[in-house]
Amino acid sequence: MTDHTPADPELLYSEAEGDLRAAVRSLLADRAAPADLPGRAEDPGAHDAALWKALAADMGTAGLLVPERLGGQGASHREAAVVLEELGRAVTPVPYLTSSVIATETLLALRAGDLLGELATGRVAVLAVPLSAGPGHEPATTGTVTGVADAARADVLLVPRPDGLYAVDAAGATVVPQTPLDLTRPVATVTAGTGGTRLADAGAAREAVRRGLLAGAGLLASEQLGLAEWCLEETVRHTRERHQFNRPVGSFQALKHRMAQLWLEVVNARAAARNAADALATGSPEAPLAVAVAQVYCSRVAVHAAEECVQLHGGIGMTWEHPVHLYLKRAKSDQIALGSAGHHKQTLADLVELPAPA
Repeated sequence: MTDHTPADPELLYSEAEGDLRAAVRSLLADRAAPADLPGRAEDPGAHDAALWKALAADMGTAGLLVPERLGGQGASHREAAVVLEELGRAVTPVPYLTSSVIATETLLALRAGDLLGELATGRVAVLAVPLSAGPGHEPATTGTVTGVADAARADVLLVPRPDGLYAVDAAGATVVPQTPLDLTRPVATVTAGTGGTRLADAGAAREAVRRGLLAGAGLLASEQLGLAEWCLEETVRHTRERHQFNRPVGSFQALKHRMAQLWLEVVNARAAARNAADALATGSPEAPLAVAVAQVYCSRVAVHAAEECVQLHGGIGMTWEHPVHLYLKRAKSDQIALGSAGHHKQTLADLVELPAPA
């Protein structure tokens, strides 16, 4: 056995991360339980401002990536990943990934202290790029962008333009809601016009956007992990309680094998997601590789877990009243968010200098 060195990835959770998980899970159990999700999703435009305030401002999770001197917590991507795991478990409709990770990381790259301090208090900023945009995305040259996640919830829009990145008050932009597959993460078409405050020139803006999208893609894997864990646990619970032929259906060998296979996939997804979060937290030069691996693997596992959850719940899994259909929709939406699997496979191929799969 080799000794652990500082360069080795740390995949285990610390005591502080465990305490953070317990606090976030307790809040969501009280305010955003999965059983209540179908009713809340009936109104995709609704935004639970009280829940966001409790999570982002009162608990301080919005400022985890923001340095303490700017009013944040001075934590790291590891702690933000724990929050996203819990938000994924409850498919919570809050703009944490878009504002507290992607927008915050973009502003960190630009050292935009004033805006970062505002985001740490729960103000919402959204990077005006399509939800499907992965690291390396080239911003549109037109003033209208479609598929921008959480734009309707934003106070500030970070708008990439050919000459740089601008901060635009959302009240002065045109935001037209679109019909999303995932009702818990609304998307919209954004037209920001020509106003706003210039934050960076074109070169700095390009690098900042790349950094924001890289962090978003890496920590999206933790959201996918949390979603897959809930689906597995809910499936095991249901098949233990549901009886056929006077036996729990979970005791049938065919179902045991399917759940055992899913458990193995979730364990591997946890390793990939934690590796990506740790690489981002430590500023590892291998972060792009870790992020690409995590997205290629975790996106598939989340979809598989949600599909198995629907199927093994039988008839109830197909009803609108059970929340599992919203987990499947979030998993499918996340599968193409922040770069598709094909995009990340191409990234992997480029990084290791091997031909990408056709």
